[in-house]
Amino acid sequence: MGEFDGKVVIATGASTLLGQAIVRAFAAEGAKVVMADIDVENGQALAAELGDAVAFVETDVTSDDSIDSCITQAVERFGGVDCLINMASTYLDNGIGTSREDWLTSLNINLVGGQIFSQKIAPVMEKRGGGSIVNFASIAGKVSQPGRMTYSAAKAAILRITGNAAMQLNPQNIRVNSVSPGWTWSSIMKMATGDDRKKTDGVAAPFHMFGRTGNPEEVAEAVLFLCSDKARFITGTDIAVDGGYTAMGPEGMVDAVAKLME
Repeated sequence: MGEFDGKVVIATGASTLLGQAIVRAFAAEGAKVVMADIDVENGQALAAELGDAVAFVETDVTSDDSIDSCITQAVERFGGVDCLINMASTYLDNGIGTSREDWLTSLNINLVGGQIFSQKIAPVMEKRGGGSIVNFASIAGKVSQPGRMTYSAAKAAILRITGNAAMQLNPQNIRVNSVSPGWTWSSIMKMATGDDRKKTDGVAAPFHMFGRTGNPEEVAEAVLFLCSDKARFITGTDIAVDGGYTAMGPEGMVDAVAKLME
């Protein structure tokens, strides 16, 4: 018996490295999982590996019809939906030079898509007696970073939207929280470094108390906690899964660099 036996989860952005860790974690605890992503190849491969408890549904979070279709397929296959993980994102961002078109595209994926998904899923969750929504914010929504603008804006908005949604969905017994990962070993980092985890950890070390990037599984554990009954009195809040990134100021970074150089 797993902690999520009988529960149904939709996870957007589920084909990514981080998304796959979350899908595996829920499936290991007995949940039925719908992977919602535009990456068909990686999504279908993981669904095939994990068996009948996991289904891949090609889903574009910028399309209302696509979101509706995903929810309908989840209900038809598994009977309903109990948890939604809003993880779909894009790193389309040219800082201060970002064009209007790219601004709108970025916000549509990083911010609006997840909130429309939440809006549409709420009545489905209510029929099951309630549920849990976990939005993906980020350290980028809390501190300024070089070259960032659209991504940071979306992640900062998610932090506030999470609280607002928690208030508005509380009468339907739906809890809404967010997680803010720090640097996490992910698809984008794997691609940027040529799959060099050691190099990534070395660059991340000065900015994280633990001197490394986070593991996808560590973020997944926080998401599972927020969706579980253990978090039944938690709503409208954010959990920083960032290895101490946002707790450190410049002095902490200097100290971390000194330790790294020892």
